[in-house]
Amino acid sequence: MMFGSAGNPDHDDCVRIIHAALDQGINVVDTADVYSAGESEVIVGKALAGRRDDVVLATKVHFPMGEGPNRGGSSRRWITQAVEDSLRRLNTDWIDLYQVHRPDESTDIEETLWVLSDLVQQGKIRAFGCSTFPAEQIVQAQHAAERRGLGRFRTEQPPYSILARGIEASVLPVCQEYGMGVLTWSPLAAGFLTGRYRKGQPVDLSSGRAALNPERFDPSIPENVTKLEIVEQLVELAEEVGCTLPQLAVAFVVAHPAVTSVIIGPRTIEQAEHLFKGASLALDGAVLDRIDQIVPPGTDMYTADGGWTRPVLTDPGRRRRPLAERAAV
Repeated sequence: MMFGSAGNPDHDDCVRIIHAALDQGINVVDTADVYSAGESEVIVGKALAGRRDDVVLATKVHFPMGEGPNRGGSSRRWITQAVEDSLRRLNTDWIDLYQVHRPDESTDIEETLWVLSDLVQQGKIRAFGCSTFPAEQIVQAQHAAERRGLGRFRTEQPPYSILARGIEASVLPVCQEYGMGVLTWSPLAAGFLTGRYRKGQPVDLSSGRAALNPERFDPSIPENVTKLEIVEQLVELAEEVGCTLPQLAVAFVVAHPAVTSVIIGPRTIEQAEHLFKGASLALDGAVLDRIDQIVPPGTDMYTADGGWTRPVLTDPGRRRRPLAERAAV
């Protein structure tokens, strides 16, 4: 997500980061059509030239890629067009994992599964999955696939970190039940676990990750005060372990048995090389117990997904009977 105008606009530097990851043994590269309006896919395509067979390439579809209702979502019409656009930008003949970036309540899940199954048959994608779906919609999709004899979601890509453990209660158990791979994102809690933001220190809300989501970092907000206090405890724990806070954060996510892979989003080669070390760090039971004491299992210290909110929560009409009906009840 950090490749392109939204993060690092230097294409050559981004290519070097991907090559460094491949040289370290990483073999999964995840992007999305919406990242920097397609520029990220172009960069990934450049980086994989000559190395495509060594990589499991994943991208995503759903968010708007232009004006109008037909330039986004999970309909057959849009997915059919979007996959061709992604293939062209990625400069490849196939996508290993094609993911539905968020639920689309305007499209029946059967329609989405049908077109994705067709794309597998056509050889344009090898498998498909979902991203940031609530547990009940993952179950709904699995049942729809079984009922209609369609291909099913093979993976889920949820946000997961020490500060966002909500998926431990339902999403991860559901994925284990259905044998789904899990590729987690935001192990650093949108930058809060980088060590850059500390209690009692001023926060520049006009730069870095804070500029993208000021409300997540504003120290005057009580929720953020709590997160800063947690960070202090985690920094102390990381020092006892002999690692940095970011490395502890990545190692924590890797430790969960439901997690297949952890997606890191470095903007610089230095960030990438630092995070690589976290993936090979094994935390013992005592350390994981300490983390459980700091942030209890299944607890979200903030709303992890800043890109989508369930319509049933944002649309008052979905939660309130019409006044005339209420009077009759």
